[in-house]
This record gives sequence, C-alpha cells and structure tokens, in this order.
Amino acid sequence: MLGGELEVRRLGFGSMRVVDDREEGVRVVRRAVELGVNFIDTADIYGAGRSEEIIAEALHPYPEGLVITTKGGLGWGLQERIRDGRPEHLREACDASLRRLKLERIDLYQLHRHDPEVPIEESIGALEQLRQDGKIRMIGVSNFSLEQLRRAQSVTRIVSVQNQYNRGLLTSDDVLEACTAEGIAFMPWAPLGEGLTRGSAYEIRWLLERSPVILAIPGTSTVEHLEENMRAAA
Repeated sequence: MLGGELEVRRLGFGSMRVVDDREEGVRVVRRAVELGVNFIDTADIYGAGRSEEIIAEALHPYPEGLVITTKGGLGWGLQERIRDGRPEHLREACDASLRRLKLERIDLYQLHRHDPEVPIEESIGALEQLRQDGKIRMIGVSNFSLEQLRRAQSVTRIVSVQNQYNRGLLTSDDVLEACTAEGIAFMPWAPLGEGLTRGSAYEIRWLLERSPVILAIPGTSTVEHLEENMRAAA
C-alpha cells in the first residue's frame, strides 16, 4: 500500500529505457500492464520527456488502479546533469509532466535529486504546495541520505524514497532501515546492479525479500526481458 492510500504490486516497471525506440517502448509499456503491473515509474529527464509521452501514448486513457510516479528537479546541461530544486522550476516541471502524461493529478511526485544551491526545505515546500493545489497526490524523494530524508520529513509527509540499491551496492542500508520502520516505500533504482551474475530473476527476488517496503522497478526496452522480470515475482 503506497502511502497507506494506493494499492500497488511490489514489482513495478521503470520506464527510463523505453525512449530508445518509441514503437517498441509503447509495446513494452502495454505488455507490462497486461502482465499485471500497476505501478510505473518515470521522470521528466528520461529522454527529455519522451518516457512520459510514451506512457501516455501506450496507456491513456489509463486503466483503473494504475499508479504513475514521476520525478522533477534534474536536467541536462551541455555535458552534465544539472540539479534545479528551485520552487519555480519544480512548479514548471510538474505542469509539463502533467501535460505529457495527460493527467490532472500525478499520484506520486518525487524530487529527483537535492539541489545543493537550494535548501531541501524550500524544494520540498514547493512540492507540498503542489499537493495542496491538487496537482500531485503524494510526495517522495530520490537519491537522498538519511539526514536529507529527515529534513524533508520536517516539511511534509514523505511516502517514498528512490535510491540506488542492489546486492552489490548497500550504501543506502540506513535509509532502507528507516523506511522499513516507518512504512515508507523504498524503490531501488538500478536494482539489477552491474557485474552481478545471478540473473535478473535472482536479483529481483533478493530485493523483494530484503524488506517488505521495497517496490522493485526494473526497467527494460524489450518485451522478452520484461517477461523474464515478471516471472521473478511469480
């Protein structure tokens, strides 16, 4: 249960990789829902908005019970990623995501990364205002330390954390421990890791057994790999 409000299955779908081939991306997203996925993760930076557009093309009008989460606060410069946690940017980013996803309200909106030039409290405060304005339902954070999570929680209720985490990278164990104790969803990105040789099914099962609050969101660009991932949760 996400935030105590939305029932989601523990194996969702991460859509970062669907942008490479639009037609195949649409096919993969549709197949994910056919296989029972009801939780899809995306971000405005994925393909410069194309991931959100592909989700809408594949699924809009959305089936009942489908939960979509997206992220804002991170973009690309000429050669590097640029963090932008200014309230005015987050408002504009949220509005743009709403348009691309063809939604009136986003189920879960996450701050993609903390901008060191902007106090966490200001960025999260902007998301709380978006929630009060009815543009987002719930608020989460991504790539946050435990100390940063606590600062965000001083502003509003945080229902999710999305950090890099897998069997080969356990640096967010303290964050996962806090999430487990407090019933906060923990969504590992790069859940299959690099250099792990047991196969995706093993790695997904390992994550799901690690904590009851983990929602696995492996991504793929092919239907074949998607079906392999789904078998891991069977």
